[in-house]
Amino acid sequence: MFVDSHCHLDRLSDATHDGSLDVTLDAARAAGVNQFLAIAVALADMPKLAEIARAHEDVVISAGQHPLHDAPEEPSVDAIQEAAEQYGAVAIGETGLDYHYADRVPAAVQHERFKRHLMAARELELPVVVHTRDAKEDTLALLREHCDPQVGGVLHCFTEDIEMAREAVRLGFYISLSGIVTFNSAESLRELARQLPLDRLLIETDSPYLAPVPHRGKPNEPAWVVKVAECIAQTRGISVDEVAMQTTANFYQLFRGALPEAPDAVKQALADAGLVTS
Repeated sequence: MFVDSHCHLDRLSDATHDGSLDVTLDAARAAGVNQFLAIAVALADMPKLAEIARAHEDVVISAGQHPLHDAPEEPSVDAIQEAAEQYGAVAIGETGLDYHYADRVPAAVQHERFKRHLMAARELELPVVVHTRDAKEDTLALLREHCDPQVGGVLHCFTEDIEMAREAVRLGFYISLSGIVTFNSAESLRELARQLPLDRLLIETDSPYLAPVPHRGKPNEPAWVVKVAECIAQTRGISVDEVAMQTTANFYQLFRGALPEAPDAVKQALADAGLVTS
């Protein structure tokens, strides 16, 4: 019982199962992955994402413009809201701030774009999927100003420090760990996985990027979210089943719009464990 809480199903590599999305998703399902959140990086991609979601009951989507992707026209709050509503998004994003690559999109442009996404998310009462890198203070400041802690969101593919993670949790956010947590160089991230409450963690692939050990160097795929769960379980000294169950429950607690699409067996298991109520 796993969820890939952040994947780019419209951008999978041709090297992944010969470019077949159907085969890629079937491989993930065979590994126990029951739900996929396909993340938008551009509002122009929304029709394709919506088509994928219509074809696969276990796929839900977000609506947004990535901070590092050029936009022909900066999306307004209304445009973001309209895309989310038109295509049935369960989240806004991914959005955020990435000052590591601020030469690609100026920081001032990213700041304004992020603020508009946060405003749209608040209006729609949808959680926000946040990309943040080398922008700790500005990211947290905007979350404090514009986010409703009762709705919250997630800092995805988290690689920043424990202090930022704890403050984000205080603001109603979850922390999502990707295949990076399996890298030999990521001991500080594994320490974060040990220290944060399990009921505030999500797991993701960010596929086709950031394949986990032992698949580094290959295009990532949703089936390998299991490797992230296994690493967290080993790090915390608990079972993979416990990580799978709790991160799945966390996903549906955050992305409430995805719960009706969850397999009946998953909903029943979570309800029996007292982790999610419909």
